[in-house]
Amino acid sequence: MSTFTIFLALIVVVAFLLVVVIMVQNPKGGGLSSSFGGGGTQQLGGVKKTTDFLDKSTWTLATLMLVLILLSNVAINRGSGNAESKAIDEVNTEQPAVPTTTPAQTDNGGVANDSAK
Repeated sequence: MSTFTIFLALIVVVAFLLVVVIMVQNPKGGGLSSSFGGGGTQQLGGVKKTTDFLDKSTWTLATLMLVLILLSNVAINRGSGNAESKAIDEVNTEQPAVPTTTPAQTDNGGVANDSAK
């Protein structure tokens, strides 16, 4: 099991937890605390602190996900082994055809002499 696979599994778990924590919150301030009767002066089991816990856990999970993603980037670069492409290797091995003929030798100041002497 590679390091990248471990990071990937952790990222999936943190993403699931982050979705759950965000879905429990109510965008208008009610959320989980309103379902326990958080209105008025009566508090049931410290419901006021529930929203603080959900806020802190959201920020913590988001930060943890960011760190895991950055670390997985490092792990994927190190785990690749050979980073060279086969396509590049194939292009470099093919040599272009070089003509083996030489220009005709000339006499008489650069004019070719076709007549036999």
